[in-house]
Amino acid sequence: MELDRAGLLKLYTTMATIRHFEERGIPETGQRGMSASVHSSAGQEAVPAGVCANLSDEDYIGSTHRGHGHCIAKGVDPKLMMAELFGRATGPNKGKGGSMHISDMSKGMLGTNGVVGGSIPLAVGAALTSKVKKLGRVAVAFFGDGGSNQGVLHESMNLASVWKLPVIFCCENNGYAMSTPSEYAVSTAHVADRAPGYDMPGIHVDGMDVFAVYDAAAQAVARARAGDGPTLLECRTYRYYGHTVFDDPLTYRSKEEEDHWRARDPLKLFRDSVLPQGDITAEELDQIDAEAEALMTEAVKFADESPFPQPIELYDDVYVDYPVSLMKRGANMGI
Repeated sequence: MELDRAGLLKLYTTMATIRHFEERGIPETGQRGMSASVHSSAGQEAVPAGVCANLSDEDYIGSTHRGHGHCIAKGVDPKLMMAELFGRATGPNKGKGGSMHISDMSKGMLGTNGVVGGSIPLAVGAALTSKVKKLGRVAVAFFGDGGSNQGVLHESMNLASVWKLPVIFCCENNGYAMSTPSEYAVSTAHVADRAPGYDMPGIHVDGMDVFAVYDAAAQAVARARAGDGPTLLECRTYRYYGHTVFDDPLTYRSKEEEDHWRARDPLKLFRDSVLPQGDITAEELDQIDAEAEALMTEAVKFADESPFPQPIELYDDVYVDYPVSLMKRGANMGI
């Protein structure tokens, strides 16, 4: 699928925004004593950028505990996200969700999720809604190599295939489930090898190459929109930092391995691919980086100046206030 100049610049902008959010936001939360449950996706930018470039605001995504990149790629405002990380009332979830519970229904962002594999059935449900209501929308379920072994994924893939739902199962295989290598815990050479068991295409791509991800996702999205059912897309990528800020990855992986993957940085690969063509200059990309960095400074300022939620709001949004008519009907049914 051919990308024009504007499309190329948008891809780089998305990746640069994600990178600067992770590099700035996570240390800032640490300084405020709120870093325990924050997981960096630095290094994995090509996957959300490439996938979500094929989606509209009306399409859905379900995310993971490492989901800042998914949020940004789907269009969630980084300023509001920073406020959520800081526990401020101006966050998308009013400061009560934090890093692992960021959602924005106006962007089709069903939420980051602290439960491994927890967003997979949400995306499948959204895809079912789209099919039943003939909305023409698709859903993407993001998960990692650790999540690929969860039973909920296999149940979801089976159901999506049986009903030919417009959903893409996107595995961000960064090589480690916390500290467990995927080679140890995954029974197949590639997670995508499991797709034939569910009668769906399985695609394995270089997740550091945003163009490879973009093209593979375009095929999967087109298949879903055409009513041909789900696809299992595996993107081999790498997280540059530990599982959380308290994790030292060099206790379970080597410096040589890290250097190998950092040499294949997705932003660097983008520049290496695009700049020789001459349509986009290094100065333009440098400007995008500078603007992303400035945006993070604005985001931190916005978050710091935002109020904390009021204690009286503690129970707001915890339970649904069902209409009295529904409650009465449920009581009559013995519920």
